[in-house]
Amino acid sequence: MKKGKTKLTLDQEVTYQIKVPGEIRKSWFDWDDKIEADVEHGIDNYPITIFTCVIDQAGLHGLLRLFYSMGLPLISVICTDYSTQ
Repeated sequence: MKKGKTKLTLDQEVTYQIKVPGEIRKSWFDWDDKIEADVEHGIDNYPITIFTCVIDQAGLHGLLRLFYSMGLPLISVICTDYSTQ
């Protein structure tokens, strides 16, 4: 079966992976049912928190504003499950 091209829309929920420096607890967020937090250690064993969430574009912008208001710099923001074929 041939797959068609998929168009990303503003209201489409997709999976994002957001990395920030430091060890951030998931309990700091009211997004408990939509966000997972894991910590890995990068260069020099410094902790990096990886948030994985399934949200739409508005939710992504809200989450990025929250990180900004907390003074958290972003390492990366990646859409992990969207692809055009």
